Amino acid sequence: MQTESSAESANAWPIKVKLWMLLWNFFPFVYLCLLAWSALKIPNNYGWPYLLVGLYVPLPLLCRLLLILRPISGGTYALGSSEFVTWWATAQMQMIYCRLPILEEILRLVPGLYSLWLRLWGAKIGRLTFWAPGLRILDRSFLVIGDDVITGAGVRFNAHVIEQIDDVSVLQLANIRIGDRCHIGGYSLLTAGGKIHAGETLHAFSLLPPFSTWQGGRRAKIASNNTK
Repeated sequence: MQTESSAESANAWPIKVKLWMLLWNFFPFVYLCLLAWSALKIPNNYGWPYLLVGLYVPLPLLCRLLLILRPISGGTYALGSSEFVTWWATAQMQMIYCRLPILEEILRLVPGLYSLWLRLWGAKIGRLTFWAPGLRILDRSFLVIGDDVITGAGVRFNAHVIEQIDDVSVLQLANIRIGDRCHIGGYSLLTAGGKIHAGETLHAFSLLPPFSTWQGGRRAKIASNNTK
């Protein structure tokens, strides 16, 4: 539920920002329609390979290119800022996989393939990472994971949150970092700027709030960037 101050802040956004957000909201649907239409136009049974490539390759590369042209460093950003609009665009590029999680589960059937696909988004993924069923990742470009990491079922990696700080709604966005040989308990939630040190085990149903760390079996808060 929006507070009065957050509603006023949203209404104060420039019309250009609202228009860009609205246009990007149509991106997943338009992309799928164009992909399906073009696949049907390809003769000689080449449509299915074209469709598979179109589902998994262009969007990660497009998202990565956008972040190269408009880089976002980890921190706290005002809603409606240029960084917020850039993040919003990357989120819509990934929305297809959020709406249709079966697309990612298919990749996880082949060991190593899902990690390779995440690297295509710009994530840094170590060797021998186990991705359990039901795992959900938002902001795929903002992951740094070491070697020999095991995730439990239903784990959530969410490198962004929208919170209120001093009665102002802001976007907090930063890499989630997981060290070597970590075990992430089932149905845990890791958020923006969260860090788990090497060799740690995060218990099932754990919550790692924004810009916090897990070390020695305990959670601690670390400083976040200033609002930008």
